[in-house]
Amino acid sequence: MRLAFIGFRHDHILALYQAIREQNDIEIVALCEPDAGQRRALTERLGMRFSHDTPKSLLQDVECDAVAIGDVYARRGALAIQALEAGRHVLSDKPICTEWSEWRRIDALCRERNLRFSCQFDLRDCAPFIGARRLIRDENLLGRILGVQFGGQHPLMRQSRPDWYFQPGLHGGTINDIAIHAFDVIPWITGSPVSRIQAARTWNARTPDVPFFRDGAQLLFSLDNQAGVIGDVSYFSPDSQGYALPHYWRMTFWGEKGMLETSCCADSLILALEGEAKPRAVPLPPGRRLGYLEDFRHDIAGTAKEETLTTIDVLTAARFALLAQKEADRSESAAHSSLA
Repeated sequence: MRLAFIGFRHDHILALYQAIREQNDIEIVALCEPDAGQRRALTERLGMRFSHDTPKSLLQDVECDAVAIGDVYARRGALAIQALEAGRHVLSDKPICTEWSEWRRIDALCRERNLRFSCQFDLRDCAPFIGARRLIRDENLLGRILGVQFGGQHPLMRQSRPDWYFQPGLHGGTINDIAIHAFDVIPWITGSPVSRIQAARTWNARTPDVPFFRDGAQLLFSLDNQAGVIGDVSYFSPDSQGYALPHYWRMTFWGEKGMLETSCCADSLILALEGEAKPRAVPLPPGRRLGYLEDFRHDIAGTAKEETLTTIDVLTAARFALLAQKEADRSESAAHSSLA
């Protein structure tokens, strides 16, 4: 695969770039960063050499199979559209876009031109969630899933977080940014697609100097089997703990036959079954590294299996993330209108 990169405005895309450099079967053919300051910073810090400073010139000049996108959130949709219109497959950091019009155009281009679109959905690669999927779907230990609770709270770490997060119009919403992971991994674990957004709310809780940045974010949605899902993706986790808390992407699944709980940082799965007196710890299976990249290649080759992350999965998760963000924005507007 010949892969070109456009935009390096988040550490996620840098991690992908550095990981791919260690592989022998993917050729990085071009690097583009439109922001001059970021180009200088990455050249000085990592020795990166950029071939282009505009996406248009890269797409015109470079023969490549796919484009990896990691610009600021509000620019990703337009960049993805440019790449798809140029006939390239796309691998994006999340979120893939921030506007409905962008999502619709991306969906149409993928369908019309038979192109593939993937995302850095790395929760599927975590051993605890691979294990949860096996117990719930393969072994059916919980029976029908009745309800799910998840906590995807993040530390804000404002001193190291990109400054564009706190600039108007560049972020696009905390639910669209973070909860998109849940819209992907929960159906993958349970086997039941998301069916409806019930409620969503975002608010400014701990960054009063940037009131437009909604660092609090909670949502409620339902799955196709009528199970309810309650989630919190706020930036409320203590900075000093980083991402090591057991509450980081903690998920609890309630089923007809019992309960299962785990998290990104867990060293086992906690399983409590009806008929047993105490919960038991279930060992974790092996995790994956860059599983979404391997799945992307299978999707392009037409060799995707049932568990593979595909274009349909990515666009579906992005659709519900945008729906939930829209519901949160609508609820906030309605509240302001009632107060007025």
